[in-house]
Amino acid sequence: MRDPQPADFEALLERRRRLGQDLFDEVWEGVLHMNPAPHSRHGDVESQLHALLGPLARAAGLRMVGLVNIGDAQDYRVPDGALLRPVPDAVYLATAALVIEIVSPSDESWEKLGFYAARGVEELLIVDPEKKTVSWMRLEGSEYRHVKRSRLIELGTAELVERIDWP
Repeated sequence: MRDPQPADFEALLERRRRLGQDLFDEVWEGVLHMNPAPHSRHGDVESQLHALLGPLARAAGLRMVGLVNIGDAQDYRVPDGALLRPVPDAVYLATAALVIEIVSPSDESWEKLGFYAARGVEELLIVDPEKKTVSWMRLEGSEYRHVKRSRLIELGTAELVERIDWP
């Protein structure tokens, strides 16, 4: 929400917090992005990714987590999942080994790459349930490059596409 804020802005924020509607909100360089709950097929794919990636993450010494805040209170993103090493006990995490973004209609998943790169997120997984595609990327220098296989867990892009029961 850009300045100037509406007169009832604080009441709106409080109502969204009270109703649990702010779970997906993010702050991009001080600008609040109010994100709605995702499309229903998003949740279907998200639960499958936890089941598929969780055991592979544990075998690699990583921990699969759901919604987390990557960044700090003034600038953070809320990916749909992450692989961490070890799991910090904090509200805001500086980085992650891998971040998962599941595309919902009109979301900003692809606009977050620079943010994650600046925080040293090693790998990025963007899953699009509508298009039935998986984009697996690895941080090389300051940019993400598409890869066919993860260096973190024993899984590749083609294998993951085949294992997802697309909604």
